[in-house]
Amino acid sequence: MRVRGSRARTGARTNWRTAWPRLSRPHAHRRTRLHTLIDTGAAAGAASAEGFTGPTAGPGPAEEAHQGLLGRVARWVPAILILGGVSFDLATPSGYTASPFFAAAPLVAAALFPLRQTVIMAVIAVLTTCLLAEFHGVTDPTQAATEIVTVTTVTVLAVAINRVVRRSYHRLASARGIAEAAQRAVLPAPPARLAGLEIAARYVPAEKYAAIGGDLYAVQDTPHGVRLTVGDVRGKGLGAVEVVAILLGCFREAAEQETTLEALVGRLERALRREGARRADLEVFEGFTTAVVAEIPRGDSTLRLLNRGHPAPLLMTEDGAVRALEPEAAALPMGMGELAGWPDRVMELGFAEGETLLLFTDGVTEARDRNGEFYDPAKQLRGRRFADPQELLDALVADVERHTDGGMSDDMALLAVRRTPARGNGRGNGRDDGDAHRTGRTRDSDAPHRP
Repeated sequence: MRVRGSRARTGARTNWRTAWPRLSRPHAHRRTRLHTLIDTGAAAGAASAEGFTGPTAGPGPAEEAHQGLLGRVARWVPAILILGGVSFDLATPSGYTASPFFAAAPLVAAALFPLRQTVIMAVIAVLTTCLLAEFHGVTDPTQAATEIVTVTTVTVLAVAINRVVRRSYHRLASARGIAEAAQRAVLPAPPARLAGLEIAARYVPAEKYAAIGGDLYAVQDTPHGVRLTVGDVRGKGLGAVEVVAILLGCFREAAEQETTLEALVGRLERALRREGARRADLEVFEGFTTAVVAEIPRGDSTLRLLNRGHPAPLLMTEDGAVRALEPEAAALPMGMGELAGWPDRVMELGFAEGETLLLFTDGVTEARDRNGEFYDPAKQLRGRRFADPQELLDALVADVERHTDGGMSDDMALLAVRRTPARGNGRGNGRDDGDAHRTGRTRDSDAPHRP
């Protein structure tokens, strides 16, 4: 079938040139509720990436630009298919048909545009097919009718597909919002400044849009000083999130009441046992949680750490030196206390002004590149200086993403704490316990607790 005549071709091209930009770029008052929801979610993700108030980090500028470019190009695909179909029909013998081009245009529009634009594109595809048949002259009515019915059927299916896709988008956007709200409720953002400390926290899920998982962090201002923890629950999904909620609730209560870190960790251990017995679930009963619990007393340049099978934190100085705070004796994760009879051991060391304590989960240390080499945060951060803890976390997340080429296999929970000048910490904060800082001290749980 063939369209002949310069008037018809010129008119058709003029109409497409003037109409298509308006269809592909709807005005503000045409925006649907879905667009508003998605834009709101994108804004929330951007805000989370800029600060530590959200659980997830948004895409970087290069990724956003790449997605924006692809989106702009994709919006022109239906029009290109229509124009390509007309060109193909005019340039080929009468035995060839361009109906596949016209059938594909509304199918592509169904995935890219709201219902209104999809319907308009479907109407354009059907009308173009009919006009081509008319201008060619119908020499074979059966062939012409078959092509028109084929294009019409596909356009009807495209409209139906559009409704299904848009409904799925609504559900997906709602699920993302619920997951983010749940994560914010479970892991509320710590204050940026607390008791003379600068604090930044970040949760980065391995799956880009799965803003919920089994890693945890918490910061609590208590009568015994600022207490904080970073941990990783065995398992994934809602089961792990339930355990995270139990541990965080127990930590916040015990941090206020218990005078020692050993007693605090003991409360967490018992909470895990109770949960396993209550649920009678083999997965929970045999589960465990690795964690580091820390205490930073007021008016003292002291840092106390208790590590239960977790990656060693890093202590970073202002001049770029990095020290891994490895425990003198290894300890089993929480939830496995019945297998070990030795007491918990607390590491005590100096924490001078300007120094930064960095805690993280094994999503950092187990991140691999294409050659299977693990990421080494101490090596990568050594010699670098950061203006504040937030800048440190930004750099660390970017490093891990570059190392894995965006293919992280595990979630990351990050917590960075910097001691600020003595004015904010109280008397004696600037005092540097040089011997403790250089050598570190440990004490058993049956030793007297140092105030």
